[in-house]
Amino acid sequence: MTVLIPSAAPADSGGEPLEMLYEPRQPVDLRATLGPLRRGVGDPCLRSDDGGIWMAVRIETAGGEAVASLHLTGIRGAVRVRAWGRGAAAALDTVPSLLGSGDDWSDLDTSRSALLADSARRNPGLRLCRTGRVLDALAPAVIEQKITSVEAFRAWRILVTRYGDRPPGPVPSALRVAPTAAQWRRIPSWEWHRAGVDPRRSRTVLQAAEVARGLERTATRDPGEELWCLLRTVNGVGVWTAAETAQRSHGDPDAVSFGDYHLASTVGLALTGQKLDDDGLAELLEPWAGQRQRVVRLVLASGFRAERHGPKMTIQDHRGH
Repeated sequence: MTVLIPSAAPADSGGEPLEMLYEPRQPVDLRATLGPLRRGVGDPCLRSDDGGIWMAVRIETAGGEAVASLHLTGIRGAVRVRAWGRGAAAALDTVPSLLGSGDDWSDLDTSRSALLADSARRNPGLRLCRTGRVLDALAPAVIEQKITSVEAFRAWRILVTRYGDRPPGPVPSALRVAPTAAQWRRIPSWEWHRAGVDPRRSRTVLQAAEVARGLERTATRDPGEELWCLLRTVNGVGVWTAAETAQRSHGDPDAVSFGDYHLASTVGLALTGQKLDDDGLAELLEPWAGQRQRVVRLVLASGFRAERHGPKMTIQDHRGH
């Protein structure tokens, strides 16, 4: 059940927030559910504090595109959400999907693995979020291609902080809204270079920005092969990037990030005790077809950590000297 709490003033940058009490039918772990949206501890678009989670979003309203700030706090089986900005009401409407209201785990059979069964038992509030914002999920995924998380998160932080908009409300000073398609297209080539993003990846983001309107129209579609193929029509978007995007924008329960540097070996070791490659991972997950991302999330939430004795990926400096 959702209860809307009236505010005394419009939720613009100087007014009182709109408030909502979201009471999900099933428990929701805020940090576990929204965790995949966070691009490192310094992510400008999602910040945590002792009271909850801050998010800055751009959203379609009846009057056009608008910006909103959200603050989400878990309280006794419910989630209190406050929203500021011209897009506040529309942003509140997205909260149930954002927190996995349509994410049904009831048919997932974990009996094949003691680790999965135990993780499901210990993580009852884990849900797959659905943001409905494709470019906001695709752009950082492209930036993360074939480099370390340290490099990627730094580049994302630099670009969003410089070119994203400041959101309304009493938000953390570092909070920003991710750039619009037009704002991405206006970033000069040398700024991409300074942020450590090579020309191949910057071109891919720019090409995605060119077709962003068409990509965003998929937000209401069900996830699946058709969506993955559409995402891959953007030159430079492959299997890994399409999966990383669909997991977040569409809450895709079956999208697996094949091609990830550690995923196949981690899941393989957790479930079989053996390191696997992508082909082995695909075979291992086949019995859970349709729900493979849920299996991956349970493995990652289980606390299992593979020992890493192999060579580490080298951090590259694309900025020059």
